[in-house]
Amino acid sequence: MVERKPLRVAIVDYGLGNLFSVKNACTHVGLEALITPSRKEIFQADAVVLPGVGAFGDAMAMLEKLDLVTVLQDIAASGKPFVGICLGMQLLMTESYEFGRHKGLGIIEGPVVRFEDPKEDDRILKVPQIGWNRIRKARPYDIADDLWKGTLLQGIADGEYMYFVHSYIVQPQNNSVSLSTSRYGHIEYCSSLHFRSVFACQFHPERSGLLGVKIYQNIATLLGCGAKGEFV
Repeated sequence: MVERKPLRVAIVDYGLGNLFSVKNACTHVGLEALITPSRKEIFQADAVVLPGVGAFGDAMAMLEKLDLVTVLQDIAASGKPFVGICLGMQLLMTESYEFGRHKGLGIIEGPVVRFEDPKEDDRILKVPQIGWNRIRKARPYDIADDLWKGTLLQGIADGEYMYFVHSYIVQPQNNSVSLSTSRYGHIEYCSSLHFRSVFACQFHPERSGLLGVKIYQNIATLLGCGAKGEFV
């Protein structure tokens, strides 16, 4: 009997992110995770995770320095599963207005903007948002269909809580890529998205308890079924 090769996930190391927390989550669900800045290792992996915590401009500068911009763009276009987390989600966008104006990877069209004085009961909320918040299925969608079926949110109920730490939000130009929305004060924003084989979330699955682990289990299931990476 031929022994099956473990499925490998490349966690992109560009100096910013909860790399070991993401690796531990992958290992927990049976995936072989490799933290690496290597173009070759990233491209050869079965799936790629782009995590991140910090400033958008610094992150893009490091990706450019490591010559990773084009390889990440190629992976997104290849049909291979590609997951962006927190800052990693924001980096997928066209541009960010964090401390100036910075060009992103351009995989998803739309900007990254700061929370604009989120208010609740005439009280301005603190930015960054730090803590648990609900994720809701993006509207509008056909109630007869399960928007999250076949995505990395499959098996998670509408309205469940995930853990967030962020001051900026993405604004996809095409609303159809929005998978979930969340609300902070009066501001409703895209908290996860998917486009072809790309899934990204503003929250931290690796810090969101059992529900966050479910997302990593879905990655393992996706890879294990032999699919080419299409979530839908």
